[in-house]
Amino acid sequence: MTTPKDNAPKSPKDRHAALDQALHAATAKLTNGLSPHATVAAWADWMGHLAAAPGRQMDLWDRATRNATALMQDALRADPAAAPPFQPDHTDHRFTHSGWGQPPFRAWAQGYLATQDWWQAAASDLPGVQPRNAERVRFMLRQMLDAASPSNAPALNPEIIETFSEKGPEVLSAGMRHWLADLSQAAGAQPEDNGPRVGQDIACTPGQVVFRNHLFELIQYAPQTETVHAEPVLIVPAWIMKYYILDLSPHNSLINWLVSQGHTVFCMSWVNPDAELADTSLDEYRRDGVMAALDAVSQIVPGQAIHGCGYCLGGTILSIAAATMARDGDDRLASLSLLAAQTDFSEAGELLLFLDESQLAFLEDMMAEQGTLDGHQMAGAFQALRAEDLVWTRAVRRYLMGEDDRATDMAAWNADTTRMPARMHSEYLRSLFLENRLSAGRFAVDGRVIALRDIHVPIFAVGTETDHIAPWHSVYKIALFTQSELTFCLTSGGHNGGIVSEPGHKNRHYRISCRKAGDLYADPDSWAENHAPQEGSWWREWGRWLAAHGGARNAAPPAMGAPDQGFPPLDPAPGTYVHIR
Repeated sequence: MTTPKDNAPKSPKDRHAALDQALHAATAKLTNGLSPHATVAAWADWMGHLAAAPGRQMDLWDRATRNATALMQDALRADPAAAPPFQPDHTDHRFTHSGWGQPPFRAWAQGYLATQDWWQAAASDLPGVQPRNAERVRFMLRQMLDAASPSNAPALNPEIIETFSEKGPEVLSAGMRHWLADLSQAAGAQPEDNGPRVGQDIACTPGQVVFRNHLFELIQYAPQTETVHAEPVLIVPAWIMKYYILDLSPHNSLINWLVSQGHTVFCMSWVNPDAELADTSLDEYRRDGVMAALDAVSQIVPGQAIHGCGYCLGGTILSIAAATMARDGDDRLASLSLLAAQTDFSEAGELLLFLDESQLAFLEDMMAEQGTLDGHQMAGAFQALRAEDLVWTRAVRRYLMGEDDRATDMAAWNADTTRMPARMHSEYLRSLFLENRLSAGRFAVDGRVIALRDIHVPIFAVGTETDHIAPWHSVYKIALFTQSELTFCLTSGGHNGGIVSEPGHKNRHYRISCRKAGDLYADPDSWAENHAPQEGSWWREWGRWLAAHGGARNAAPPAMGAPDQGFPPLDPAPGTYVHIR
């Protein structure tokens, strides 16, 4: 029903604001949410300070001379097997093909790496430049250099030439098909379902949806052992992507493994929101999300404390919920496990490059028009952090070498993007990322500030060594803001691959230690130096920790749901929300 206020004519001020919002939204769509004002400010800051630093200019001239000399000497060297003067970063695999060691390809690769080395030096350690601006300049230079790499050019890349000589024109036709398919998908068409299928190959641990509201479905997994630990486990995944990163294929599903170890496992499956949920707040994700799930689990498994486990953003909202529960005297949690989850955002990594007042204003205007932040816009930001691999190398292999993307479970999950409600995402970015209120003691729930130090249950926190989303130094900061028993585990791998680290996975290691209540703080680098890596999967350590902080495995499995309490089984796992695109 329309109210008189809704029909009231807008004032000139409101019309002018609407014009600005529409302009910003249109600009943000073109720039994928990046503010041109922040970009210009970063370049101006860097160039202005470099122009006023003749000594630094001479240093860069010397570096250019040294690099040019090294390139010339390498070109004239008689032994092609000698180590080249410039080496790519250990995560950069663009020049691993043996052809890059032969002339003339070696000269092109070395020239590119020498140029990259000079620009990195030019954008680093320049006194006076705002740190955020310096990071942005380095990021933008990296994007430009990635685009200019000789590995992207068919005539300069020996691997492309070799592939074309072996397979002929069929490489071009396959690449064209891939390009047209990706173009169609970008325009809104559904991708071909040639990979693992949700509910059949992935997200296929047996269970039932036992609760559903407008924000999530609660899945209870069927027991796989005759007896179970009495305390259930509630998993709160991130809502940026689908929950089944924790339930991929049966062999590497963390959920399936937990159930096989005798745990009663519940997991939230967040809805993929549309514009109807645009005004949903961050606190609604806590209240109607985490707390509603806890209420349901408490009814289905009555009289038992609950092991709460949060992954990524799910760990952040679970921490907020746990601190609120501690403040309010709610003692239903038995423990708290935080997987690659941040509670302090002062060192939140390269994602901070996309966030300041200017960036946030552009995003807010774009989300206000759309009602949500589109999943592909979010995915684009993540891909930009590793553009040489996730953008350019993929494009070369897919379009110029005719290779299909590998149909892996992780790739299928990664392509299954979700949207963010406008209000919730704005509140999350502003209150947590931009203003860092949670660890600063300025985050309020129901009008009263909460504190992480009020959490007294044991905590198991996991960081991953090469995480670009939640850097492990940032995850480790939970040690600064809590006083309870804390087990910290640092595992090899990145934000997703480090968590999906099943027993038997090759070349995996971890470090682990337990801080008892009252122990002195150790900084993260000192901690890492003093704890040697151990081979294997951190899952087993977590399993032992959960068992040690709960009862023995001697209880009968609970029934699926609790129909008498209003929680009947509704649908087989993985439910319906996971299929919303």
